[in-house]
Amino acid sequence: MLYGRTAELSALTELITRARDGSGGALVLRGEAGTGKTALLDAATAQAGTMRVLRTTGVESESDLTFAVLHQLVWPVSPLLDALPAPQRQAVQAALGQADGGGDRFLLGAGVLSLLVEAAAPDGLLCVVDDFQWADRASADALLFAARRLSTERIALLLAVREDLPQRNRPPTQHGHPAAPVTVEVRGLPEPAAAELLEARHGALAASVKRELIELTGGNPLALDELAARLTPGQLAGRHPLPDPLPGGARLFGDQVAALSAEARRVALVAALETDLTVVLRATAHLAGPGTAAPTGRSETDERGLAELEAGGLVEVADGGVRFRHPLVRAAVLEGTAPAEVRRARGVLAELTTGERRAWHLAGSALGQSEPVAAALAEAAGRARERGGYGAAATSLARAAELTPDPQTRAVRLKDAAVTAWLGGRPGQAESLLAEARERAGGDPALTMEIAQLRGRFELNSGNAAEAVRILAAGDTLDMLADAMEAASYVGDTASMIELGRRAAAHPEGFLRDAVAGVGLTLAGETAGPGLLRRALAGVDELEDAAGHLWATAAASALGEADLATELAGRAGQVARVSGMTGQLPVVLEFVATADRLAGRLARSQAVSEEGLALAREAGYTNTVAAHLANLAVLAALRGEEEACERLAREALAIALPHRVGLRVGVAAYARAMLDLCLGRYAAAYDRFQAIAAAGPGAGHWSVAWRTTPDRIEAAVGAGDEAGARAALEAYERSSAHAATAESRALLARCRALTGTGHAEGPSEPQVAGEAGFREALRLHTNPFEAARTALLLGERLRRAQRPGEARAHLRQAWETFEQAGALPWARRAQEELRAAGESGSAPPPSLLEALTPQESRIAGLVADGLSSKEIAAQLFLSPRTVEYHLYKIYPKLGIGSRTELARLVVLLKAPVAGTGML
Repeated sequence: MLYGRTAELSALTELITRARDGSGGALVLRGEAGTGKTALLDAATAQAGTMRVLRTTGVESESDLTFAVLHQLVWPVSPLLDALPAPQRQAVQAALGQADGGGDRFLLGAGVLSLLVEAAAPDGLLCVVDDFQWADRASADALLFAARRLSTERIALLLAVREDLPQRNRPPTQHGHPAAPVTVEVRGLPEPAAAELLEARHGALAASVKRELIELTGGNPLALDELAARLTPGQLAGRHPLPDPLPGGARLFGDQVAALSAEARRVALVAALETDLTVVLRATAHLAGPGTAAPTGRSETDERGLAELEAGGLVEVADGGVRFRHPLVRAAVLEGTAPAEVRRARGVLAELTTGERRAWHLAGSALGQSEPVAAALAEAAGRARERGGYGAAATSLARAAELTPDPQTRAVRLKDAAVTAWLGGRPGQAESLLAEARERAGGDPALTMEIAQLRGRFELNSGNAAEAVRILAAGDTLDMLADAMEAASYVGDTASMIELGRRAAAHPEGFLRDAVAGVGLTLAGETAGPGLLRRALAGVDELEDAAGHLWATAAASALGEADLATELAGRAGQVARVSGMTGQLPVVLEFVATADRLAGRLARSQAVSEEGLALAREAGYTNTVAAHLANLAVLAALRGEEEACERLAREALAIALPHRVGLRVGVAAYARAMLDLCLGRYAAAYDRFQAIAAAGPGAGHWSVAWRTTPDRIEAAVGAGDEAGARAALEAYERSSAHAATAESRALLARCRALTGTGHAEGPSEPQVAGEAGFREALRLHTNPFEAARTALLLGERLRRAQRPGEARAHLRQAWETFEQAGALPWARRAQEELRAAGESGSAPPPSLLEALTPQESRIAGLVADGLSSKEIAAQLFLSPRTVEYHLYKIYPKLGIGSRTELARLVVLLKAPVAGTGML
């Protein structure tokens, strides 16, 4: 019977009902010990009906054992692993100790999600984790990854968390993460419900006693029940005073623990440190002394002690394990035991266990620093990291460093712990560990330089990008110069980029040297720069990693060949997805999303940025979060969504400005400028573009200024500032001098046509201003979206020149392209011009991009590429069942019934990968 929990039960019922209907989610029950969270979980489990139920509980003594909770939770459904995509299956099997390898936490999280989705067939799944605050970090990370992706699954995930303890696994709030689980606060009972509970369990109590108990316990159900059970009849009736003070917290069970026999207390102590029944009894026999153990390794006296604990209701023995009735019992046992006794028990347990358990028991038994103990922990950390347990590995390495006597070895372990924490998505912990490693590095120049490079990388991803430039530029290796160049590029610090390029030029030639030096020398206007970039690009086909493709993207961008840069960014995304290095993916997806946007694939860009944003938040890459927010702001602008554009741009700027990431500031500013341009507010748009061009490092970016110049010229012409438009064109011509691709020449031709500085008009027939330039641009365009913009501009001029018949074809092409891309302001502008030209035809037929959600559009595109559901799931961190779920939503929307028909439709709309540049 639950008292006073109507609201909490309603929230649980709603979640389970939604999960049955395919709209699952996660819910966190948060409250202090004893408020009844476990009872609420029991009530939820009773509502499961035909749903499969997976349930486990975090145990403090196992909180440092990698994947302990995940193993307990999903082991019953591990036979379903064969249904998973191979990369996900391998990651989960490695986590469960069934295979070697693993190592990528995004793949592991996706694999856990896929496994839960498989387990949810056919009637749904209820997952319950009690005492989640004691879940090991590796398990917690994987489960929270899944928790944020349940909205289309038949899964309800319930987590119970104590709030009166330091929160090592605190689930993020919805304020901190938009897809975070809903939190229900479980507080003490209201007075009427608390009084009802007391009377139901302990009979009639004096009214004054009830009021005092409720007031002193805050209505905590466990405290109420336990305290009332300990009162004498006279105290319950109010004839005798209550104990002063009333026991609380660990002291709630302190009297019971203190009253135990020596044998029972010994068993309780070992059970507080280890859960396996066999190990507990063997360890207690060792602690009792020689001659007390039977041949089985057990002691009759200790078995009597265990029976005493069971009879007193303090522990439960089931499935070969010993569990305390409540975590506060464990706390009372440890509070009542001398530290020396705890260390002795840990030492005995270290002799009886192996692997991580042995390492942590050794650490618990250590009195001062010990290299053998530290080495055991470091070895355990290595195994945890190989399985994808970065959080657990970081904890082990940090503790190993504490126990390491040699300062140099300690510094190395702290550095390794920092890297592991970073890979585990804990940037704050990583930075603290690295700061300590730096203090202890001493005079080792190689270690000092490695730590400096890591500091710079951490700053670039989550801190001040300008500070990252300062740190990284102090190094002399090519890798550090490349990192410094990347940081300077993010800041928009052209002077530093030029200096770094010149320093890189002194290194032996090779792809990375050519790319880094080429970018810097090209910015400096030196003739050697473009040649180095061309040589770097000539080796693109030999590149194997995503980072290399991003440097190739930078090289193409520096040459002004933004269409090639866009293509190379797409390749980087493909490599990152299939290489097993998906930890790079949030950063790579910045460029992939931008490439899709610039190619006019707005729905796909939206889906990629949404994925990248979620992964960047998971990874703790703050500045990458700003990048995806800025791209989403531009997409909102292109769709004419003013409120969304402003909100997203504001969120991006709130990160990028204080972190001095001028590139992202520039893109967010571009979103606002583009919104004005799309809506025909030319003067306002021109002012914003001018501000982008004038912004300095940290508040803007030279490449944003350059690549938005065609838009700035269009805004200047619309605002009537012909002189400003010509000045911008002159700057654009200088910066595009080395560009040779068709799309780059098309954009230049359009800009010249806009300003009236293009080809001379032929004498044979009258032409509108710039007509030849617009037609030349249309001939050269490889990007359908940019071709539509040029067609719109030409059609508008032809109509105003009283040539509506010629205008209509261009305007119709523009209207159809903008409609299919979802660029609604431009589509409306083209439609209005077309009507003014005398055509009032019906709207273009709905395209896939109109009919499908961004995620559905991406899945449809991958189907057209010939990928199976498992392969699509592996790329998008989904489950195969989720892919199939989306496909069965796609088919009726499009009036088709097979993958073959879907592929045929998608192919008709696939555009070549090209664009106006990397913003």
